[in-house]
Amino acid sequence: MNSRNKGKVGEREFASLLREHGYDARRGQQFAGGADSPDVVSDALAWLHVEVKRVQNLNLTDACVQAEGDAGRGAPAGHKKPWIVAHRRNHAPWLITMRAEFFFRLLRGDVPAMDATNGTDGTNGGAHGSEPDGPSSRPT
Repeated sequence: MNSRNKGKVGEREFASLLREHGYDARRGQQFAGGADSPDVVSDALAWLHVEVKRVQNLNLTDACVQAEGDAGRGAPAGHKKPWIVAHRRNHAPWLITMRAEFFFRLLRGDVPAMDATNGTDGTNGGAHGSEPDGPSSRPT
Protein backbone atom coordinates (compact mmCIF):
# COMPACT_ATOMS: atom_id res chain seq x y z
CA MET A 1 0.00 0.00 0.00
CA ASN A 2 1.47 3.38 -0.93
CA SER A 3 1.76 6.20 1.62
CA ARG A 4 -1.12 8.24 0.15
CA ASN A 5 -3.51 5.28 0.40
CA LYS A 6 -2.22 4.45 3.88
CA GLY A 7 -2.97 8.05 4.91
CA LYS A 8 -6.53 7.81 3.58
CA VAL A 9 -7.04 4.51 5.39
CA GLY A 10 -5.69 6.05 8.61
CA GLU A 11 -8.04 9.02 8.32
CA ARG A 12 -11.01 6.68 7.83
CA GLU A 13 -9.88 4.51 10.76
CA PHE A 14 -9.58 7.48 13.10
CA ALA A 15 -12.93 8.90 11.97
CA SER A 16 -14.42 5.48 12.74
CA LEU A 17 -12.79 5.49 16.19
CA LEU A 18 -14.32 8.92 16.88
CA ARG A 19 -17.74 7.58 15.83
CA GLU A 20 -17.30 4.60 18.18
CA HIS A 21 -16.85 7.14 20.98
CA GLY A 22 -19.95 9.15 20.07
CA TYR A 23 -18.57 11.83 17.72
CA ASP A 24 -20.02 12.10 14.24
CA ALA A 25 -16.85 12.23 12.13
CA ARG A 26 -15.69 11.65 8.58
CA ARG A 27 -12.56 11.98 6.51
CA GLY A 28 -12.23 15.61 5.51
CA GLN A 29 -10.24 15.96 2.31
CA GLN A 30 -12.58 14.19 -0.09
CA PHE A 31 -15.34 16.67 0.80
CA ALA A 32 -13.32 19.91 0.84
CA GLY A 33 -10.95 18.91 -1.91
CA GLY A 34 -7.88 20.92 -0.93
CA ALA A 35 -4.53 19.66 0.27
CA ASP A 36 -4.87 21.85 3.39
CA SER A 37 -8.31 20.44 4.28
CA PRO A 38 -8.63 18.89 7.75
CA ASP A 39 -7.84 15.16 7.89
CA VAL A 40 -10.96 14.42 9.95
CA VAL A 41 -14.09 16.57 10.22
CA SER A 42 -16.56 16.51 13.11
CA ASP A 43 -19.13 19.20 13.89
CA ALA A 44 -18.80 18.44 17.61
CA LEU A 45 -15.02 18.87 17.42
CA ALA A 46 -14.94 21.80 14.99
CA TRP A 47 -12.96 23.78 17.59
CA LEU A 48 -10.10 21.24 17.36
CA HIS A 49 -7.69 20.59 14.48
CA VAL A 50 -7.08 16.85 14.05
CA GLU A 51 -3.98 15.76 12.14
CA VAL A 52 -3.90 12.01 11.39
CA LYS A 53 -0.72 10.04 10.66
CA ARG A 54 -0.74 6.32 9.87
CA VAL A 55 2.93 5.45 9.37
CA GLN A 56 5.52 3.07 10.78
CA ASN A 57 8.23 5.68 11.39
CA LEU A 58 6.64 9.00 12.24
CA ASN A 59 8.67 12.16 12.62
CA LEU A 60 6.53 13.45 15.47
CA THR A 61 8.16 16.88 15.53
CA ASP A 62 7.35 17.43 11.85
CA ALA A 63 3.78 16.18 12.36
CA CYS A 64 3.27 18.62 15.25
CA VAL A 65 4.70 21.51 13.22
CA GLN A 66 2.29 20.63 10.40
CA ALA A 67 -0.67 20.44 12.80
CA GLU A 68 0.26 23.79 14.37
CA GLY A 69 0.50 25.45 10.97
CA ASP A 70 -2.72 23.93 9.66
CA ALA A 71 -4.58 24.83 12.87
CA GLY A 72 -3.81 28.51 12.30
CA ARG A 73 -4.44 28.61 8.56
CA GLY A 74 -7.25 31.05 7.80
CA ALA A 75 -7.77 31.96 11.46
CA PRO A 76 -7.54 35.55 12.70
CA ALA A 77 -4.36 36.39 14.64
CA GLY A 78 -4.51 34.95 18.16
CA HIS A 79 -7.32 32.52 17.28
CA LYS A 80 -5.53 29.32 16.27
CA LYS A 81 -7.44 26.16 16.98
CA PRO A 82 -5.95 23.77 19.50
CA TRP A 83 -4.56 20.71 17.69
CA ILE A 84 -3.79 17.05 18.18
CA VAL A 85 -1.85 14.53 16.16
CA ALA A 86 -3.57 11.14 16.13
CA HIS A 87 -1.11 8.47 15.04
CA ARG A 88 -0.58 4.75 14.95
CA ARG A 89 1.73 2.11 13.55
CA ASN A 90 0.67 -1.22 12.07
CA HIS A 91 -0.86 -3.54 14.69
CA ALA A 92 -0.67 -0.84 17.37
CA PRO A 93 -3.27 1.27 19.18
CA TRP A 94 -4.00 4.89 18.32
CA LEU A 95 -1.96 7.48 20.21
CA ILE A 96 -2.68 11.20 20.64
CA THR A 97 0.04 13.84 20.82
CA MET A 98 -0.62 17.45 21.82
CA ARG A 99 1.11 20.38 23.49
CA ALA A 100 1.45 19.98 27.25
CA GLU A 101 -0.37 23.25 27.98
CA PHE A 102 -3.36 22.03 25.95
CA PHE A 103 -3.32 18.73 27.88
CA PHE A 104 -3.41 20.61 31.20
CA ARG A 105 -6.23 22.85 29.93
CA LEU A 106 -8.18 19.70 29.09
CA LEU A 107 -7.58 18.33 32.59
CA ARG A 108 -8.84 21.57 34.12
CA GLY A 109 -11.90 21.60 31.87
CA ASP A 110 -10.68 24.90 30.45
CA VAL A 111 -11.42 23.91 26.83
CA PRO A 112 -15.16 24.04 26.26
CA ALA A 113 -16.82 22.37 23.32
CA MET A 114 -17.11 25.41 21.13
CA ASP A 115 -19.57 26.54 18.50
CA ALA A 116 -17.76 26.31 15.18
CA THR A 117 -19.33 29.57 14.06
CA ASN A 118 -18.17 31.74 16.96
CA GLY A 119 -14.58 32.13 15.79
CA THR A 120 -13.05 31.61 19.24
CA ASP A 121 -10.35 29.22 20.26
CA GLY A 122 -11.50 28.61 23.85
CA THR A 123 -8.57 30.36 25.47
CA ASN A 124 -8.64 33.26 27.91
CA GLY A 125 -8.41 36.54 26.03
CA GLY A 126 -8.18 34.76 22.68
CA ALA A 127 -4.45 34.07 22.95
CA HIS A 128 -3.62 30.53 21.88
CA GLY A 129 -2.07 28.50 24.65
CA SER A 130 -2.60 31.07 27.39
CA GLU A 131 -2.89 29.85 30.93
CA PRO A 132 -5.78 30.75 33.26
CA ASP A 133 -5.53 34.04 35.10
CA GLY A 134 -4.90 32.47 38.48
CA PRO A 135 -5.80 29.79 40.99
CA SER A 136 -9.46 30.84 41.10
CA SER A 137 -9.93 29.53 37.55
CA ARG A 138 -8.69 26.05 38.45
CA PRO A 139 -11.06 23.32 39.67
CA THR A 140 -11.04 22.67 43.39
